[in-house]
Amino acid sequence: MDSLWIAATGARAVLQRQDVVTNNLANASTTGYRGATPQFRALPVYGEPLPSNAYVATQSEGTDYQQGPMVHTGRNLDVAVQGSGWIAVQAADGSTAYTRNGDLRISPSGVLTTSDGHAVLGQSGSPISLPQLTSIQVGVDGTISGVPAGSSPSTPVVLGTIQLVNPPATQLQRGNDGLFRDTQGPAQPDPTVQLASGVLEGSNVNPVRAMVQMLENTRAFEMQTKLMQNIDQNHQAAQQLLNVT
Repeated sequence: MDSLWIAATGARAVLQRQDVVTNNLANASTTGYRGATPQFRALPVYGEPLPSNAYVATQSEGTDYQQGPMVHTGRNLDVAVQGSGWIAVQAADGSTAYTRNGDLRISPSGVLTTSDGHAVLGQSGSPISLPQLTSIQVGVDGTISGVPAGSSPSTPVVLGTIQLVNPPATQLQRGNDGLFRDTQGPAQPDPTVQLASGVLEGSNVNPVRAMVQMLENTRAFEMQTKLMQNIDQNHQAAQQLLNVT
């Protein structure tokens, strides 16, 4: 029954891969989304009678860090990281996390947040709080300047600086909340990371390619289940022969 179990692990791996591709497709329009890539490895089957056989095991979930398409919006609070780098935000549990989602908002309490509600962190590591403003601009280096309500329109002031980081991709890990974290601890601000204002970075998922992958996964799963059926039929036939003898 080793061959049946091996075929079953293959079918399970295909289902896991389909889950990842389905999630990618669901986020094809999510700002700054990074596509996930399932990773598997072949492991040997130990013991007799066929120690040379192999089965599929889930290794980890990788990430496609290729930059997504840039969409010009003209909105002052829309920013996109140019090249590699991340915007530091505060996760729901209070930890420091990173995102490419530059669709920024100002909450009713004056905190600068992403469109999904995560507070944007400043250089000090604390959320950026803003006064009531009549205008606002985000500079290439993440500097936020604006005109507070009641002030002269010709006297913008610096209100804070978005923390921009660029830890090695090998240290990053995606969380269940879609945010990334540095496995070595919070990264230091990187002055070389730059933002483009009035621009949003789209998801780097190619919907057509994802649909093709889903079809390929469906065919692969059907092949694995057919293999399992054939193995079971052969086993039953062998049992009948043994019973006759």
